[in-house]
Parts: sequence; structure tokens; C-alpha cells
Amino acid sequence: QGTNMNFKHTAFAAILLTTLVATAQAKPQNFGEQVQQELLTPISTIMASPEQYVDKQITIEGNIVAVCEHRGCWMTIASDERFQTLRLKVKDGEMVFPLSARGHKAIATGTLQALNYDLEQTKEIKAYYAKEAGEAFDPKTVTEPMTMYQMVPVGVSILD
Repeated sequence: QGTNMNFKHTAFAAILLTTLVATAQAKPQNFGEQVQQELLTPISTIMASPEQYVDKQITIEGNIVAVCEHRGCWMTIASDERFQTLRLKVKDGEMVFPLSARGHKAIATGTLQALNYDLEQTKEIKAYYAKEAGEAFDPKTVTEPMTMYQMVPVGVSILD
């Protein structure tokens, strides 16, 4: 019986080791061009003064908190600052981000884009977000148009 137990422990250890090695050797999923690590800038730095980065090539990194469920055409990346995110958006079919990427770390190189909305569009967007969150919304509270920022990536690497 002692020999049988040692065999079970040895077999379990071998399976565990094989799993750990396979996990450690998991290769990143790459999309588009190679990511340019030398351009890495924290998302919080970019969002503190986004106008400085608009139309410039940057690299960001963070955990993927959301992925487009329909076409895989966008991902939302968590910032290094709590409750702050930046969305990556590509043309449909240009890159297809898998739903399984959620929760993994990503590094992306691309251009920051400013999306300027007029007052009516801002009200519609805020109403949509309030509805999605199950919150009440009063359009009278929106008095100024807004600008949203997103990155148009040329290269993305999903890690882990």
C-alpha cells in the first residue's frame, strides 16, 4: 500500500509540474504590429492631460476589464489609477479580441483619439450609461458637451 501511495503522489506531482510548466510557457496572443515597449506611458498620466497625447503614438498596459461581445472590436483596459479605464477600438474585423481575454493583462501601442460630442449627443450617451447601470437620469443635469478618449491600436499583446 505504501508503494501505491508513493506512485499516486509521484503521478500527481508530475501532472502538477507539467501544468505549471505549460502555464509558464503560455505565449502571448499578438494582434497587428509589435508593441513598442519604449513608448509605455501609464494610463493615469495620459488621462491627466489627454490633449498632449491626442494623435500621438503611445503604449499602455493594464488588465482587460471588458471586451466587445459581438465582434471583438474593442477592449477596455484598467488604468493604474482606480476606477479609470481607457478603451481600445478597432474597425470591425481588423483585429478580433477574444472574450477570454477579460481578466488578462494587455499591452497596446496605438494613437489616442479624442471623440468630441455636442450637447445633445452627450445627453444621449449619459442617458445610455445611466440605463445600463440601472440609474435614474435627468437630462437637465447635462449642461456641457463632453470629450471621450480612446486608443486606436496598431499592435496589441494579451499576456498571461
